[in-house]
Amino acid sequence: MSHIVIIHGPNLNLLGQREPDVYGAATLAEINQRIQEVADSLDCSVDFFQSNSEGAIIDHLHAAQGRADGVVINPGAYTHYSIALRDAVAAIRLPVIEVHLSNIHARESFRSQSVIAPVALGQISGFGPVGYELALRALVTISR
Repeated sequence: MSHIVIIHGPNLNLLGQREPDVYGAATLAEINQRIQEVADSLDCSVDFFQSNSEGAIIDHLHAAQGRADGVVINPGAYTHYSIALRDAVAAIRLPVIEVHLSNIHARESFRSQSVIAPVALGQISGFGPVGYELALRALVTISR
């Protein structure tokens, strides 16, 4: 059975109320429920973690090493400038897929650059909550 860690970054705890025209109406709890349902159908276990703190996210990435088969991460705004988060993704030696609810390449120019993408297995953006499901399916497939 695969074990995947799902990490939600800053401000994602406000989903459903934060700019629903950009991020959709689903709450974080609803997104996690959808991910759990997909995980169950794939005979996969998942752990969920959300933090607005860069250090806490890095600590959680480090802790995933040795206990998980992969990580799905939505780094939120840390995507664009957190070299520390980028270095943690590179250091853990796990497949990591970066996910964004909105299409970061179709938004403000500062959002189109990801410092995480070059060290991630892949990036999925613009498909709303389905992006998490696609990332989970990909990680389960490659970890078997």
